[in-house]
Amino acid sequence: MMTLYISPSSPFARKCRIVAREKGIALEEIVVDPYANAPDLLAANPVVQVPSLIADDGLPINDSPIICEYLDMVGSVPRLTPESGPERLRVRRIEATADALLEMGVKLVLEKRRHESERSPSWMERWTAHMHRALDALEAADLSADDFHIGTLTAGVAVTWISFRHPDFDWQTGRPRLVALQTALEGRASFSETRPA
Repeated sequence: MMTLYISPSSPFARKCRIVAREKGIALEEIVVDPYANAPDLLAANPVVQVPSLIADDGLPINDSPIICEYLDMVGSVPRLTPESGPERLRVRRIEATADALLEMGVKLVLEKRRHESERSPSWMERWTAHMHRALDALEAADLSADDFHIGTLTAGVAVTWISFRHPDFDWQTGRPRLVALQTALEGRASFSETRPA
């Protein structure tokens, strides 16, 4: 059985956990604290980040897009990422935008953990602006839970995580399609079993 090192609050780990469930792959999920330099995680990932997957052959695979693509290849059909052509590029662009949204949100979380005198208001403002632009791009992409792929999956993970980590951040106003997407996706078993905690 493959092993996935996770943090229950990590949106990137959640993305992988959802893909595994959607693809019918049983994983041993091990909760680690990446900030404590957990030895098992450090052995699998030199930069001590979650998620990190140990494949059946012992190969460590790091970075959520790569882990998700691997799980998509070895799991059941249908594929969450098209194998080739313009549709693959469309789906991967959506995934990349949602991942970038998450990266900006994580930067804000980490900056807010610093002592107030060490925080950078200009960077926080910049990251917040980036988040709004990414959300607008995802809204414009007209995503639907009926067109379920790695892009829609990642967008759903992103908006739920923003509500979890940034409860005062209004991502819903003016973005009815993303609100509808979140509502529909959070009703899927793979999403309800992996809510951030």
